Amino acid sequence: MAQPVVNDTGIQSVNTSKQLKLKEKIAYGLGDVGNNFLFDLGQIYLLKFYTDSLGLSSATAGLVFLITKIWDAFADITVGTWIDNRKNIGPKGKFRPFILYAAIPLALITIVSFTNPDFSLTGKTVWAFVTYMAFGTIYSISNIPYGSMVPAMTKDPVERAELASFRQAGSNLGLLITTVGFMPIVFMFNSESTGYVVAVSVFAFLGVLLQIYGYANVKERYVHEKPKETKVKLMDSYKGLLKNTPLLVLCLVNLFTFSAFNVKLAVQVYFCQYVLKNVSIVPYMGFFSIGCVFIGVALVPFMVKKVGKKFTYIIGCAIWAVGDISAYIFADNAVIFIILACFAFFGSSFVNSLNWALVSDAVEYGEWKTGNRSEGVVYSFFTFCRKLSQAIAGFVPGLVLGLVGYVPNAVQSADVQQSIRGLMFIYPSTLAMATIVVVAIFYKLSDEKYNRIIKDLSERKDNVSM
Repeated sequence: MAQPVVNDTGIQSVNTSKQLKLKEKIAYGLGDVGNNFLFDLGQIYLLKFYTDSLGLSSATAGLVFLITKIWDAFADITVGTWIDNRKNIGPKGKFRPFILYAAIPLALITIVSFTNPDFSLTGKTVWAFVTYMAFGTIYSISNIPYGSMVPAMTKDPVERAELASFRQAGSNLGLLITTVGFMPIVFMFNSESTGYVVAVSVFAFLGVLLQIYGYANVKERYVHEKPKETKVKLMDSYKGLLKNTPLLVLCLVNLFTFSAFNVKLAVQVYFCQYVLKNVSIVPYMGFFSIGCVFIGVALVPFMVKKVGKKFTYIIGCAIWAVGDISAYIFADNAVIFIILACFAFFGSSFVNSLNWALVSDAVEYGEWKTGNRSEGVVYSFFTFCRKLSQAIAGFVPGLVLGLVGYVPNAVQSADVQQSIRGLMFIYPSTLAMATIVVVAIFYKLSDEKYNRIIKDLSERKDNVSM
């Protein structure tokens, strides 16, 4: 059955009553499990694959991440504009078809990214650039519609917070399973290169199944279709972004928090192997620390009702910062490291959960402020900034390790070990504290103001349709 369409002139008024069943929320969350089976492999293991298997220097591997993530950021913008300007939207909806058709190509390019071709060092460097840029492009085609879809699923702010929690739970479940299950598969093979390909293939296959399940079990209820005669210039599509203050603040703090989070993911394998000298604890650390994330995700809706999104966000950053500072001082063995990692990941779950609810709120704020609704543009601009943070997160560890003399698969010097410790704990805790300052001072979109905006938008559309 075709989904209801609300065009830009506001033909249909907005119904904000709750409509989402538990099955749909779970399906949306499982879609992100599938996404993260593919995405997290690159964030956690690809840097180490580049340095220790493909044979790239740390600096070169970091440069691959820097350039390809900047490429990805512009791919997000392009895909978001493409989505917002779609016409002749069919029964599959505005966003869902992208999720379906990109699933298999995304799985295939993920596997290719972890192959070790028999090339010269220069050829392998080019291979790394090309394959990871291709991965990022296809991932944008899949993930931008997935994230942009929330405002089309529900207008209810509580349901949006719940969807954000289910998405974050799915994201963390994907992260948990990849952290716990990936390296044991790799270690089953004598050849590390073969182990990587087999492990990636397993997760890619499961990722496709989960993405298709998510596609099949979510609905778009509020699809805003551009009139057929409308021609939107690229620059005009982004003028409203400069007026969307909550979005700009959210993008800035995500440059901080997402960079911090991804540096931790990239460096944790190095920290366990070369500082604690026990790489086998990575699955255990992942199981317990990411397990604590689920506790945080479950608490987010309760916290939002009690203190609001803004203060829940700040509290999460504070817990995160305390956990990482404590770990920098005290984490000299596996047990203490895992305990403090649990504490820090628990705090980060508040932040990462609310990002998705806040960016959905920014869609309505932008429409209220400018009169133009652009889910794809808003979401893609948000992910543009997150991709920039990923570029930083991939480049900084490689650069630092290269400067201090990191040697793959060898005993590291005291300077290298101290640098790894700083990347693991000082870098993220500093950025978490910077986030507290920015959100406390500059984020002004309270839950009460958001509810007034929703009411105002509904009244505008009712007046136009009369």
